[in-house]
Amino acid sequence: MLRQPILLVSRSARFRRLVTSLPLASGLVARYVPGEHTADAVAATAELVRGGLAVTLDHLGEDTTDPGDADATVAAYRDLLSSLAAAGLAHQAEVSVKLSAIGQALPDGDRLALENARIICRAARNVGTTVTLDMEDHTTTDRTLATLRELRMDFPETGAVLQAYLHRTEADCRALAHEGSRVRLCKGAYAEPEEVAFTDRLEVDRAYVRCLKILLAGQGYPMIATHDPRMIQIAASLASRYGRAPRTYEFQMLYGVRPEEQRRLAAAGETVRVYVPYGEQWYGYLTRRLAERPQNLALFLRSLISTR
Repeated sequence: MLRQPILLVSRSARFRRLVTSLPLASGLVARYVPGEHTADAVAATAELVRGGLAVTLDHLGEDTTDPGDADATVAAYRDLLSSLAAAGLAHQAEVSVKLSAIGQALPDGDRLALENARIICRAARNVGTTVTLDMEDHTTTDRTLATLRELRMDFPETGAVLQAYLHRTEADCRALAHEGSRVRLCKGAYAEPEEVAFTDRLEVDRAYVRCLKILLAGQGYPMIATHDPRMIQIAASLASRYGRAPRTYEFQMLYGVRPEEQRRLAAAGETVRVYVPYGEQWYGYLTRRLAERPQNLALFLRSLISTR
Protein backbone atom coordinates (compact mmCIF):
# COMPACT_ATOMS: atom_id res chain seq x y z
CA MET A 1 0.00 0.00 0.00
CA LEU A 2 2.91 2.36 0.61
CA ARG A 3 4.70 1.74 -2.67
CA GLN A 4 2.74 4.16 -4.88
CA PRO A 5 2.79 7.09 -2.39
CA ILE A 6 6.55 6.69 -1.92
CA LEU A 7 7.11 6.64 -5.67
CA LEU A 8 5.03 9.80 -6.02
CA VAL A 9 7.19 11.71 -3.53
CA SER A 10 10.24 10.68 -5.55
CA ARG A 11 9.03 13.39 -7.98
CA SER A 12 8.17 15.94 -5.27
CA ALA A 13 10.50 18.97 -5.33
CA ARG A 14 9.36 19.97 -1.83
CA PHE A 15 10.14 16.61 -0.26
CA ARG A 16 13.38 16.44 -2.24
CA ARG A 17 14.52 19.74 -0.67
CA LEU A 18 13.76 18.42 2.81
CA VAL A 19 15.55 15.12 2.33
CA THR A 20 18.59 16.43 0.46
CA SER A 21 19.24 18.92 3.27
CA LEU A 22 20.38 15.97 5.38
CA PRO A 23 24.06 15.00 5.47
CA LEU A 24 24.89 12.09 3.16
CA ALA A 25 26.14 10.02 6.09
CA SER A 26 22.68 9.87 7.68
CA GLY A 27 21.75 6.27 8.39
CA LEU A 28 19.62 5.03 5.55
CA VAL A 29 21.30 7.01 2.77
CA ALA A 30 24.74 5.71 3.69
CA ARG A 31 23.37 2.17 3.73
CA TYR A 32 22.45 2.35 0.05
CA VAL A 33 24.91 4.92 -1.34
CA PRO A 34 28.60 4.56 -0.39
CA GLY A 35 29.45 8.18 -1.11
CA GLU A 36 29.32 11.16 -3.45
CA HIS A 37 32.74 10.92 -5.10
CA THR A 38 34.66 8.66 -7.46
CA ALA A 39 37.02 7.63 -4.67
CA ASP A 40 34.03 6.44 -2.59
CA ALA A 41 32.76 4.34 -5.48
CA VAL A 42 36.17 2.79 -6.13
CA ALA A 43 36.66 2.00 -2.43
CA ALA A 44 33.25 0.29 -2.25
CA THR A 45 34.08 -1.67 -5.42
CA ALA A 46 37.39 -2.86 -4.00
CA GLU A 47 35.71 -4.11 -0.83
CA LEU A 48 33.04 -6.01 -2.77
CA VAL A 49 35.58 -7.53 -5.16
CA ARG A 50 37.64 -8.74 -2.20
CA GLY A 51 34.50 -10.54 -1.07
CA GLY A 52 34.19 -12.42 -4.37
CA LEU A 53 31.52 -10.16 -5.90
CA ALA A 54 31.37 -8.34 -9.23
CA VAL A 55 30.10 -4.75 -9.45
CA THR A 56 28.18 -2.38 -11.70
CA LEU A 57 28.45 1.33 -10.87
CA ASP A 58 25.85 4.04 -11.42
CA HIS A 59 26.76 7.72 -11.26
CA LEU A 60 23.45 8.97 -9.92
CA GLY A 61 21.40 11.46 -11.90
CA GLU A 62 18.46 11.47 -14.28
CA ASP A 63 16.11 13.77 -16.23
CA THR A 64 18.97 16.15 -17.07
CA THR A 65 17.70 19.41 -18.61
CA ASP A 66 21.05 21.22 -18.92
CA PRO A 67 23.62 20.23 -21.57
CA GLY A 68 26.37 21.12 -19.13
CA ASP A 69 25.03 18.58 -16.63
CA ALA A 70 24.99 15.90 -19.34
CA ASP A 71 28.61 16.70 -20.19
CA ALA A 72 29.52 16.54 -16.49
CA THR A 73 27.95 13.09 -16.21
CA VAL A 74 29.96 11.82 -19.16
CA ALA A 75 33.12 13.25 -17.58
CA ALA A 76 32.26 11.56 -14.28
CA TYR A 77 31.97 8.17 -15.99
CA ARG A 78 35.26 8.65 -17.80
CA ASP A 79 36.93 9.55 -14.50
CA LEU A 80 35.35 6.53 -12.82
CA LEU A 81 36.49 4.13 -15.54
CA SER A 82 40.02 5.53 -15.47
CA SER A 83 40.10 5.21 -11.67
CA LEU A 84 38.85 1.62 -11.79
CA ALA A 85 41.57 0.74 -14.28
CA ALA A 86 44.23 2.40 -12.14
CA ALA A 87 43.06 0.37 -9.16
CA GLY A 88 43.11 -2.89 -11.14
CA LEU A 89 39.33 -3.27 -10.82
CA ALA A 90 38.06 -2.68 -14.35
CA HIS A 91 37.67 -6.39 -15.17
CA GLN A 92 35.45 -6.91 -12.10
CA ALA A 93 33.33 -3.77 -12.50
CA GLU A 94 31.22 -2.35 -15.30
CA VAL A 95 29.07 0.80 -15.39
CA SER A 96 25.34 1.39 -15.64
CA VAL A 97 24.12 4.53 -17.45
CA LYS A 98 20.74 6.27 -17.58
CA LEU A 99 20.23 7.92 -20.95
CA SER A 100 18.22 10.74 -19.39
CA ALA A 101 21.33 11.66 -17.38
CA ILE A 102 23.39 12.14 -20.54
CA GLY A 103 20.96 14.16 -22.61
CA GLN A 104 17.94 12.09 -23.68
CA ALA A 105 15.46 14.66 -22.27
CA LEU A 106 17.13 17.61 -24.05
CA PRO A 107 16.23 18.96 -27.50
CA ASP A 108 17.58 16.50 -30.07
CA GLY A 109 18.05 14.28 -27.04
CA ASP A 110 18.21 10.91 -28.78
CA ARG A 111 21.16 12.02 -30.90
CA LEU A 112 22.93 13.64 -27.95
CA ALA A 113 22.38 10.66 -25.64
CA LEU A 114 23.68 8.29 -28.31
CA GLU A 115 26.82 10.37 -28.85
CA ASN A 116 27.47 10.58 -25.12
CA ALA A 117 26.79 6.88 -24.62
CA ARG A 118 29.31 6.10 -27.36
CA ILE A 119 31.94 8.12 -25.48
CA ILE A 120 31.28 6.13 -22.30
CA CYS A 121 31.20 2.79 -24.16
CA ARG A 122 34.52 3.57 -25.83
CA ALA A 123 36.09 4.52 -22.49
CA ALA A 124 34.76 1.29 -20.96
CA ARG A 125 36.10 -0.87 -23.78
CA ASN A 126 39.49 0.83 -23.57
CA VAL A 127 39.88 -0.31 -19.94
CA GLY A 128 38.45 -3.78 -20.55
CA THR A 129 34.91 -3.50 -19.27
CA THR A 130 31.34 -2.88 -20.44
CA VAL A 131 28.31 -0.60 -20.16
CA THR A 132 24.69 -1.45 -19.39
CA LEU A 133 21.93 1.01 -20.30
CA ASP A 134 19.57 1.41 -17.38
CA MET A 135 15.85 1.49 -18.15
CA GLU A 136 13.66 4.32 -16.87
CA ASP A 137 9.90 4.92 -16.94
CA HIS A 138 7.80 3.42 -19.75
CA THR A 139 7.69 6.63 -21.81
CA THR A 140 11.39 6.17 -22.65
CA THR A 141 11.44 2.43 -23.33
CA ASP A 142 11.22 2.56 -27.14
CA ARG A 143 13.81 5.35 -27.34
CA THR A 144 16.20 3.54 -25.01
CA LEU A 145 15.95 0.30 -26.98
CA ALA A 146 16.47 2.21 -30.23
CA THR A 147 19.64 3.76 -28.77
CA LEU A 148 20.75 0.31 -27.64
CA ARG A 149 20.42 -1.02 -31.19
CA GLU A 150 22.54 1.85 -32.51
CA LEU A 151 25.20 1.37 -29.83
CA ARG A 152 25.45 -2.36 -30.44
CA MET A 153 26.53 -1.78 -34.01
CA ASP A 154 29.87 -0.60 -32.66
CA PHE A 155 29.71 -1.92 -29.10
CA PRO A 156 27.83 -5.25 -29.23
CA GLU A 157 28.79 -5.93 -25.61
CA THR A 158 26.46 -3.16 -24.36
CA GLY A 159 23.91 -4.48 -21.89
CA ALA A 160 20.18 -3.76 -21.67
CA VAL A 161 17.69 -3.61 -18.80
CA LEU A 162 14.10 -4.81 -19.05
CA GLN A 163 11.38 -4.33 -16.44
CA ALA A 164 9.13 -7.35 -16.01
CA TYR A 165 6.10 -5.43 -14.77
CA LEU A 166 5.53 -3.77 -18.15
CA HIS A 167 3.03 -5.62 -20.33
CA ARG A 168 5.38 -5.40 -23.30
CA THR A 169 8.42 -6.99 -21.67
CA GLU A 170 7.89 -10.60 -22.70
CA ALA A 171 8.08 -9.51 -26.33
CA ASP A 172 11.17 -7.41 -25.58
CA CYS A 173 12.79 -10.45 -23.92
CA ARG A 174 12.21 -12.54 -27.02
CA ALA A 175 13.76 -9.84 -29.18
CA LEU A 176 16.85 -9.61 -26.97
CA ALA A 177 17.42 -13.28 -26.07
CA HIS A 178 19.97 -13.74 -28.84
CA GLU A 179 23.63 -14.69 -28.75
CA GLY A 180 25.88 -11.96 -27.41
CA SER A 181 23.05 -10.05 -25.80
CA ARG A 182 23.32 -9.12 -22.12
CA VAL A 183 19.97 -8.42 -20.44
CA ARG A 184 19.34 -7.41 -16.85
CA LEU A 185 15.82 -8.39 -15.82
CA CYS A 186 14.31 -6.50 -12.88
CA LYS A 187 10.73 -6.23 -11.65
CA GLY A 188 10.52 -2.44 -12.14
CA ALA A 189 10.84 0.54 -9.82
CA TYR A 190 8.74 3.36 -11.31
CA ALA A 191 5.11 4.32 -10.69
CA GLU A 192 3.41 3.13 -13.88
CA PRO A 193 -0.29 3.18 -14.91
CA GLU A 194 -2.29 -0.05 -15.14
CA GLU A 195 -2.60 0.48 -18.89
CA VAL A 196 1.08 -0.35 -19.40
CA ALA A 197 2.16 -2.28 -16.31
CA PHE A 198 1.05 -4.94 -13.86
CA THR A 199 0.46 -3.34 -10.47
CA ASP A 200 -0.56 -6.39 -8.44
CA ARG A 201 2.44 -7.97 -6.72
CA LEU A 202 1.46 -11.52 -7.69
CA GLU A 203 0.98 -10.54 -11.32
CA VAL A 204 4.41 -8.87 -11.33
CA ASP A 205 5.96 -12.04 -9.93
CA ARG A 206 4.30 -14.15 -12.60
CA ALA A 207 5.47 -11.79 -15.32
CA TYR A 208 9.02 -11.97 -13.93
CA VAL A 209 9.03 -15.76 -14.12
CA ARG A 210 7.68 -15.74 -17.68
CA CYS A 211 10.46 -13.36 -18.70
CA LEU A 212 13.07 -15.44 -16.87
CA LYS A 213 12.04 -18.51 -18.85
CA ILE A 214 12.47 -16.66 -22.15
CA LEU A 215 15.91 -15.28 -21.26
CA LEU A 216 17.29 -18.47 -19.70
CA ALA A 217 16.06 -20.55 -22.64
CA GLY A 218 17.63 -18.11 -25.09
CA GLN A 219 21.19 -17.64 -26.32
CA GLY A 220 22.05 -14.43 -24.48
CA TYR A 221 23.51 -13.69 -21.05
CA PRO A 222 20.70 -13.13 -18.51
CA MET A 223 21.41 -10.87 -15.52
CA ILE A 224 18.83 -11.78 -12.89
CA ALA A 225 18.20 -8.70 -10.76
CA THR A 226 16.16 -9.65 -7.71
CA HIS A 227 16.36 -9.86 -3.93
CA ASP A 228 13.24 -12.00 -3.65
CA PRO A 229 14.24 -15.39 -2.15
CA ARG A 230 11.51 -17.16 -4.09
CA MET A 231 12.58 -15.61 -7.41
CA ILE A 232 16.21 -16.55 -6.71
CA GLN A 233 15.17 -20.16 -6.09
CA ILE A 234 13.02 -20.24 -9.22
CA ALA A 235 15.81 -18.71 -11.31
CA ALA A 236 18.34 -21.29 -10.09
CA SER A 237 15.89 -24.09 -10.89
CA LEU A 238 15.21 -22.70 -14.37
CA ALA A 239 18.93 -22.31 -15.04
CA SER A 240 19.37 -25.99 -14.26
CA ARG A 241 16.36 -26.96 -16.39
CA TYR A 242 17.71 -25.10 -19.41
CA GLY A 243 21.23 -26.49 -18.97
CA ARG A 244 22.80 -23.20 -18.02
CA ALA A 245 26.41 -23.64 -16.90
CA PRO A 246 27.92 -21.34 -14.26
CA ARG A 247 29.15 -18.03 -15.75
CA THR A 248 26.50 -18.11 -18.49
CA TYR A 249 24.18 -15.97 -16.35
CA GLU A 250 24.46 -13.95 -13.16
CA PHE A 251 22.48 -12.64 -10.22
CA GLN A 252 22.40 -8.92 -9.48
CA MET A 253 21.51 -7.18 -6.22
CA LEU A 254 21.65 -3.64 -4.91
CA TYR A 255 24.38 -2.30 -2.66
CA GLY A 256 23.20 -2.56 0.93
CA VAL A 257 20.35 -4.99 0.24
CA ARG A 258 20.68 -8.58 1.50
CA PRO A 259 24.51 -8.59 1.60
CA GLU A 260 24.52 -11.95 3.38
CA GLU A 261 22.58 -13.49 0.49
CA GLN A 262 24.99 -11.94 -1.99
CA ARG A 263 27.91 -13.62 -0.24
CA ARG A 264 26.04 -16.92 0.11
CA LEU A 265 25.29 -17.14 -3.60
CA ALA A 266 28.87 -16.22 -4.51
CA ALA A 267 30.23 -18.86 -2.13
CA ALA A 268 27.93 -21.39 -3.83
CA GLY A 269 29.62 -20.68 -7.17
CA GLU A 270 27.14 -18.20 -8.62
CA THR A 271 28.25 -14.98 -10.28
CA VAL A 272 26.81 -12.13 -8.22
CA ARG A 273 27.09 -8.50 -9.30
CA VAL A 274 26.30 -5.66 -6.90
CA TYR A 275 24.73 -2.46 -8.22
CA VAL A 276 26.63 0.39 -6.55
CA PRO A 277 25.22 3.92 -6.93
CA TYR A 278 27.20 6.99 -5.98
CA GLY A 279 27.05 10.76 -6.39
CA GLU A 280 25.20 13.79 -5.12
CA GLN A 281 21.91 13.04 -6.90
CA TRP A 282 20.86 10.19 -4.61
CA TYR A 283 17.33 11.35 -3.78
CA GLY A 284 15.37 9.65 -6.58
CA TYR A 285 17.35 6.46 -6.17
CA LEU A 286 16.72 6.38 -2.42
CA THR A 287 12.96 6.88 -2.71
CA ARG A 288 12.67 4.04 -5.22
CA ARG A 289 14.54 1.77 -2.80
CA LEU A 290 12.07 2.77 -0.08
CA ALA A 291 9.21 1.91 -2.42
CA GLU A 292 10.65 -1.54 -3.01
CA ARG A 293 11.10 -2.13 0.74
CA PRO A 294 8.53 0.06 2.56
CA GLN A 295 9.63 -1.40 5.90
CA ASN A 296 12.68 0.83 5.53
CA LEU A 297 10.42 3.89 5.72
CA ALA A 298 10.31 3.78 9.53
CA LEU A 299 14.12 3.72 9.68
CA PHE A 300 14.30 6.63 7.28
CA LEU A 301 11.75 8.69 9.23
CA ARG A 302 13.74 8.12 12.42
CA SER A 303 16.83 9.45 10.66
CA LEU A 304 14.87 12.57 9.70
CA ILE A 305 13.70 13.12 13.29
CA SER A 306 17.18 12.58 14.74
CA THR A 307 18.56 15.51 12.74
CA ARG A 308 15.97 18.04 13.91
